[in-house]
Amino acid sequence: MDQPLDPGKRYFSLSDDQRLNWLRLIRSQNVGPATFRDLISHYGTASAAIDALPELALRGGAAARIKVCTVEDAERELVKCADAGARYIAMGEADYPPLLRNADQCPPLLCVKGKSEILSRKAVAMVGSRNASISGMKLAQRLSNQLGEADYAVVSGLARGIDTAAHKAALEHGTIAVFAGGVDYVFPEENRELAGEILDHGGAVVSEMPIGWQPRSKDFPRRNRIITGLASAVIVVEAAKRSGSLITARLANEMGRLVLAVPGSPLDPRSEGTNGLIKQGATLVTAIEDVLDALAPLDPTVENRTHGADEDDNTYESEPLAPENTDERLRQAIISALGPSPSEIDDIIRFTGATPGQVQLVLMELDLAGRLERHAGNRVSLQLG
Repeated sequence: MDQPLDPGKRYFSLSDDQRLNWLRLIRSQNVGPATFRDLISHYGTASAAIDALPELALRGGAAARIKVCTVEDAERELVKCADAGARYIAMGEADYPPLLRNADQCPPLLCVKGKSEILSRKAVAMVGSRNASISGMKLAQRLSNQLGEADYAVVSGLARGIDTAAHKAALEHGTIAVFAGGVDYVFPEENRELAGEILDHGGAVVSEMPIGWQPRSKDFPRRNRIITGLASAVIVVEAAKRSGSLITARLANEMGRLVLAVPGSPLDPRSEGTNGLIKQGATLVTAIEDVLDALAPLDPTVENRTHGADEDDNTYESEPLAPENTDERLRQAIISALGPSPSEIDDIIRFTGATPGQVQLVLMELDLAGRLERHAGNRVSLQLG
């Protein structure tokens, strides 16, 4: 039988039986984070709340008996969690993320794989378009790396595009990936190696979902809430008018988090959402100084901050060009990387993983079709409309 937790303690540690019952309660039918908190508050323990669930549902007018997670199912999930190298952290335990703990509807149990210490660091979330432009990904990488240098962990969702760029640039400093499915279910599959690198570099992967859970569309807004809850601020880099990134920004507003947005070309649909956020009062971001200045009032340790102005000076050694075939998927990746803002051809090669010959072939095709505009400095842009 569970013992009630001492409300006078700032933190507590669940016993094995308590953790099992907490898991049973949150996995029971129609029990979400808010209901979980209410049940614990009312009944004192998870075991008492579990006993009360059928009657409560019946009184509420349930047409059928509510499904309560069994001891056996919860035990199997705990075993799978351990086998995956993960563990469940309860919202009142010392290593539960402090900002997330104070967010509405925070997960009672957070499944964590990797170093839980990173969850207590200052953090900034970065989200944006999956179909990101080269310019957007380049800026996301620069900001993410500079945030790491300023001792902020970078939080994102391991999606294609901006999320991927942010995670990769933050590897050396620590980054947190939030999954919509189980921590063992990497989505998209192409980022499986990146997920491993995050763990190898002292980062963490977190989720509120069971091990092995394959995400559904409705799980991503829940994932976005955790991304927002972990961070002091959310930076949006490229977002269409209707996108998950704007949902994250809305959630950030609801949680009292800072919302920052990178402006983009009015001609690019991927910037329509971010430009709209700026019109609505989001902090405009074009450089790391904008971000750090916005964060400074939230960090009592920051005094007389000075900013460096070094630019990313990465270079790319070109291969000899030769005629090459380009499959349709790669062709679309190259086209998607282009936007109305000029991009360097070397950047297109680097970010798409295509060879110089493949990129050059697609650019020639676009040029002959009247869809490409060339600029000084070996830069190109896509003509819209």
